[in-house]
Amino acid sequence: MNQPTIDIYTKFGCGYCFRAKQLLDGKGARYNEFDITMGGPKKVEMLERAPNAQTVPQIFIGETYVGGSDDLMALERAGKLDALLGR
Repeated sequence: MNQPTIDIYTKFGCGYCFRAKQLLDGKGARYNEFDITMGGPKKVEMLERAPNAQTVPQIFIGETYVGGSDDLMALERAGKLDALLGR
């Protein structure tokens, strides 16, 4: 099964971003990381995809909007992350 595209919007020095990436790395998942520390077009893109987002990371797996780090961890605890990752 192919892994869906994973996009994660982060900021420099963000502990929650680090934690989310660490979990994805542990799963061997490849992801596109977009650093929005200084704003710019990727921050605009993130807000278009998740209009109510006020924190980072913001994580998208395939067509699914996951949310933030806590949401990603909740999927893992519920045993649902592997299926979302196409495993």
